[in-house]
This record gives sequence, C-alpha cells and structure tokens, in this order.
Amino acid sequence: MISKILIANRGEIAVRIVRACKEMGITSVAVFSDVDKDALHVSLADESYCIGPYKAKDSYLNMGAILSIATACGAEAIHPGYGLLSENAEFARLCRECNIIFIGPPPEVIEKMGKKDEALRTMQKAGVNTVPGSAQAVTDINQAISFAEEIGYPVLLKARSGGGGKGIRKVDNSEQLERLFLSASAEAANSFNDGALYVEKYLFPVKHVEVQILCDNDNNIAILGERDCSVQRKNQKMLEESPCIALNNKTRAKLFEMAKSAAKAINYTGAGTLEFLLDGQGKLYFMEMNTRLQVEHTVSEMVTGLDLVKWQIRIADGMNMDFLKEGVSLNGHAIECRINAEKSDNGMPSCGKISLLHIPGGPNVRFDTALYQDYNVLPFYDSMIGKLIVYAKTREEAIRKMKAALCELVIEGIHCNREALIEIIEDEEFESGRYTTDFLTKKFKDKVSG
Repeated sequence: MISKILIANRGEIAVRIVRACKEMGITSVAVFSDVDKDALHVSLADESYCIGPYKAKDSYLNMGAILSIATACGAEAIHPGYGLLSENAEFARLCRECNIIFIGPPPEVIEKMGKKDEALRTMQKAGVNTVPGSAQAVTDINQAISFAEEIGYPVLLKARSGGGGKGIRKVDNSEQLERLFLSASAEAANSFNDGALYVEKYLFPVKHVEVQILCDNDNNIAILGERDCSVQRKNQKMLEESPCIALNNKTRAKLFEMAKSAAKAINYTGAGTLEFLLDGQGKLYFMEMNTRLQVEHTVSEMVTGLDLVKWQIRIADGMNMDFLKEGVSLNGHAIECRINAEKSDNGMPSCGKISLLHIPGGPNVRFDTALYQDYNVLPFYDSMIGKLIVYAKTREEAIRKMKAALCELVIEGIHCNREALIEIIEDEEFESGRYTTDFLTKKFKDKVSG
C-alpha cells in the first residue's frame, strides 16, 4: 500500500491533499519554491523540501527536481493536484519510468485527451455529440479561414493544449480572424508551449455543464453528478453549483450516458471531468475533458458525501470502488465561490500581508484555503486564495447560506472579490437559475473587464 506521497503543488490544493493523507495515515511530502517557505502546506506536511526559485518553471514545473526529491525521500506516489503538472503526459510517463505512482490516469490517456482536436475525434468515434468545428488543429491563418467559412461565424479559436481560459478568442467576422488568430496562438504557445489552435462554432446562449467521474482499474465507472459552471469571467469560472437546475431528468440521464460512453472509450482511471455545452433546446455538446482533479470538485463532494482526493489515492493504489454496488446517492445542493486576491475595479491581482482573517462557520460551510493570519499573499502565482463552499437541502437555502457566509468572510490587508460575488449571488437571474455563460458580461460588465 502507498505509505508516502509527494505533493507536486502549492496553495489550497496542496493543503487539501496533505489533510487527506493525514486522515489516511499516509506520510505527506511538500515541495516549495524559495518564496513559499512560509506557506501553510509546507508546515502541515510531514516532510518538506525546497524545489527551486520563485519562477514556476524553475520549481513547481521542474520535473527533474521533483522526481529527484521523490526518489531520495522514498515517496511511492506523487499527487499533482490541479494545474501545474497535473495534465502533463511527459511527467506522468517519467513517474512510471522511475517506478513512482502518478495519482491520475496513464500518460497515454492524458496525451490523448490533452490534445483537444484528438479528444474531439475520439469522442465522435464513441458516438458522443461534439461542438461543430475543425477535426484537426490548425497552424496557419489560411486553414483557420477555411474552417471558419465552412461552419459559419461567429467561431471560437481555442488552444489545442492546456486550459484555464488561455488561448481562447471569439471571432465575429473574417476581418477579426487574422488578428485574433495570431493573438490566441501566441498566448497558447507562451502558456502551453503549443501554439496550435482549433476552430469551433460559437454556440450561444449556452450553459457550461460538466460531469464528475470516478473510475477504477476494473472498468467500474461512477457518475458523481453534474456541475453548472456558467458563471465565468473571460472563460474562467468564478462560481460553480451542483446540481444544474436547468437539466430535466431525461436530459440528465442522456448527459450521464454520454459521460459514461466517453470514459469507456478511453479506458479512463481515476477522477476526471467531462465538459459539455447545453443549448436552449436541451441539446448537449461535448467540449473537452480534464484528466485531473478540478478546482470545483468540492461541490461534488458535498452532494455525494465522497472524498475525491482519498478515492484518487485508493484507485491509484489498486482499490476497487465497492460502493458502486449500492450506487452513488446525489443529495441536496452545493455552491462554491472562488475567492481571488484582486482589485474589484480592474481585476488586477492583489498581494500583501493578511492583517485580519475571519473564516465563516456553521453547519455545512467549508472554506478551503492556504491563508493564515500574517501570511504574505505573493504576486508570483495564481490569484485564487480560497474556495468558499456551502451545502443545503435545497438550492434556495444554499443561496441564502452562501450570502451569509460571504458576508461573514473577512480578509483584510489585500483586496479580494468578495463584494462582486455577493452581488452575483443576490442577482435575480442567478437566483432563477436561468443564467448562461454570458451572465457576467451582460450584468456586471464593469466587474469582469479585468
């Protein structure tokens, strides 16, 4: 059995994994950059090692250094969290070559689903409906023009590799295409070392709905419900909830069947998320798959009662999902708000020392964070500093609970997006559940320009 895990990440997700390890009796190993020496995950872990200087490429993305430390300290497995190396097929392959368990799917699956054009072709072969678009990546403007004219404007240019809203541009007409193609390609190359894009039809208005799956090594597939992720700023999620109240039972059953077919088609193992678009006629389109733990896995945990990090570890260790014999029960409603260190007037990141921190409490209120009193929020990494999650029997009660929790949350010394989140939660369109992916742009243009 796995007895020691190295956590190749930082921030709240590293803290989350350390805590799961402690509850499972597993020794946890933290790695950190030189500026992260005072980070919470460093002090909570059983062992910790400096991995390099502040730049992520020299520390948290330094595969050789991470594997050297894992080997030297005797870690049997590496948990990559999300972001950073979590969807890096080369890293997963190197782990296997070093006889270290990568807590995630095999590198071949990561590679197949990480290239979005190949993922779309794989899903089409499996009979899963996909967004109309190019069947292959495009590397020059003439190919992009040809595909755009074939499927009709508006279109989306999307990075073949990576995620997090990087390398995505909406193109309304042919006059915009060349400029936006070059911009998206440059951003994709800078972010993912791959400037290739693919072209897909821009569907509007739509909801962004994703399905959480958990698969063991014996081809058992658990569908852990869906999440509505339509509250987005510049293609980045700000708030997620489960379930999606726009789905009726028939559409939900179809969604889950498509997710199961997709998982079977690639022989998936571990935790993963399949992302879909839902149009106004109730038609579903597969968009992409994330072969890792999602930021918003917490809402799925709340409605299922399952600890996804623990199950990732168990599956990596070869355990079967015996609970499937009785099925997975989905109950109540959960909402997550992402707390970002940023200035509300322009969305620019904020950094500095936390002078006062008060975390909300009460039944079924959860705050996943790496913050503590007097901690210095650094300017070098992602601006998300916490996730506030609530659970209740009904959506209406969950919304009220989230309002109360946001009002109780106090973070002083830096700017954060708490007030913007309160305004979103209180908006009648959000309360109705009818909102789509253009909700923030339409309603809160001044708060989403950053």
